[in-house]
Amino acid sequence: MDTTENRAVSAGRWFSPAEPPRESRIRLFLMPHAGSGAAAYRGWTRLLPAEIGAQALTLPGRQSRRAEPLPADWESLLDGLHRAVLETVDDERPYAFFGHCIGAMLAYRLTVRLEADGDPPPSLLGMSGWSPRGFFRAPPGHEKLSMDEFGGLFKDLGAFPKELWDDPDMLDLVMPPVIADFRIAVQYEDDGAVVECPLVSYAGRSDPLLVEPDAMTAWTGRSRRYLGHQEYPGGHFYVGEHATAVMSDFGRRLLRITDDR
Repeated sequence: MDTTENRAVSAGRWFSPAEPPRESRIRLFLMPHAGSGAAAYRGWTRLLPAEIGAQALTLPGRQSRRAEPLPADWESLLDGLHRAVLETVDDERPYAFFGHCIGAMLAYRLTVRLEADGDPPPSLLGMSGWSPRGFFRAPPGHEKLSMDEFGGLFKDLGAFPKELWDDPDMLDLVMPPVIADFRIAVQYEDDGAVVECPLVSYAGRSDPLLVEPDAMTAWTGRSRRYLGHQEYPGGHFYVGEHATAVMSDFGRRLLRITDDR
């Protein structure tokens, strides 16, 4: 298998689609919330102009990658995602990251690593529903919680849609990746890293996981080109209801930035 085929196979595991349409001059990597994968962004392509081709991330152990082991180590997961992005991007098209919840955490830390290693960085970073400061912290003893106890914890937080809790089969599919991602996320230790690329943040006004009222203001000091913050009605999953508005704002900024290059 030649290098091109190898790249396509790797990209196809991590991102859907493996390649954006030819007419798209910009890649947009969409990184989903805990427990989910590319399906979280189903239909988002139509929210973007044709110039922007979306590729949604699926981590191991869920959806199309259900046969693979769930991630257990933060650094190993970041290493794998780093390699996948480098194998997917090219010299012809700029790219951007938009992440929600743990997807935002991954996008931020991946950008820090790309810039530190001298790799081509994203043109724009979109942070949604997560902040390096003032975000929900794991309770003491979380390592010993059962799946049912984890379910109760997340249910009390209102962190997932109500319909999920009424469907036992869906819970059996969703909860193991959610718990794995939760355990990955608690390994994260913030070091205050600042990125060079432009960054814009988004959140729901009533997000129960943003436990400090000014949590999202932490982003003001995390980019040398911070572009501001947008809030919308709703909780942690505000982005589902307001996807059109969020992508309209993000896409407009991305086109302007890449046009200025």
